[in-house]
Amino acid sequence: MRVGIMTSGGDCPGLNAVIRAAVLNGIKSHDQEYVGFHDGWRGLLEDDSIELERHLVRGISKQGGTILGTSRVNAFDHPDGGVDGVRRALERAGCEALVAIGGEGTLAGATRLADAGLPIVGVPKTIDNDLGVTDYTFGFDTAVQIGTEAIDRLRTTGESHHRCMVAEVMGRHAGWIALHAGMAGGAHAILIPEQRVSTEQVAEWVREAFDRGRAPLVVVAEGFVAEGEDNAHTPLGLGRDGRPRLGGIAERLAPVIEELTGIETRATTLGHIQRGGTPTAFDRVLATRFGMGAADMVAEGDWGRMVSLRGTDIVRVPLAEAISSLKTVPQERYDQAAILFG
Repeated sequence: MRVGIMTSGGDCPGLNAVIRAAVLNGIKSHDQEYVGFHDGWRGLLEDDSIELERHLVRGISKQGGTILGTSRVNAFDHPDGGVDGVRRALERAGCEALVAIGGEGTLAGATRLADAGLPIVGVPKTIDNDLGVTDYTFGFDTAVQIGTEAIDRLRTTGESHHRCMVAEVMGRHAGWIALHAGMAGGAHAILIPEQRVSTEQVAEWVREAFDRGRAPLVVVAEGFVAEGEDNAHTPLGLGRDGRPRLGGIAERLAPVIEELTGIETRATTLGHIQRGGTPTAFDRVLATRFGMGAADMVAEGDWGRMVSLRGTDIVRVPLAEAISSLKTVPQERYDQAAILFG
């Protein structure tokens, strides 16, 4: 069987480990051949591909990014796309199945195609860890580790200058990265999209920490919306995919905190640093297990489903479930962390 594989949407540590595992398991266990499409749906629809022989995936699990490249091209917005376009593209490539690795947008497209009868399986990918049908997604652990290391470094310079430091991390609709990195780094306040908090409350937490002789540390997710405001901070307008480009909330908060408290305050935005570099051991293992599971699903013709982590087990769930709910930080998890604020 000849199988196509692609990575779509934002890049994420662990993508190469998925590719390697799917190719190796497919070759060794199921006599499959793999062709990789460059830049997601674009490569598939424009016949831009590469034969993924075994030697090409050797040693790539430790590499960040994706050897196939990625884009936010939508399978249904492309001029040659849609159900018929994807079907024709797979036929031209001689592929009998497709492994789609991506987040909510990619899996939504894959769901529509699978519902129309195309042989597709999915692998969930989101650095924000916000897909409801899997306990964890690869890339999240790496992002948390990078965020924690940055917070540790910010703390030392903050203590040296008796400053408040505000660290901005990723998290468009869910604050998992901010929550985990903030708790690991001992933040005095964690601000996430799920919780509306006033700037006065943030200032109070900062003052409490400062009055105890600490250098206050605030961790904020890019999608945080302060109490009294309507939308997340979007100074960069819209991206090519039409979504608001978030970022800069830390720069906006820092002068407000300084004005309310009188404490010198600095802001740092980690941005795409969280996406790059070497994936952690946890993410390499999880991504490898996902890739192997995807190859097994193809061999069994288990179309319209994706791999998922439940506890410590890799299970299979319908693609439609992957896009049916957003996994946000529950109230009890935030309340637990908030005990440590201030």
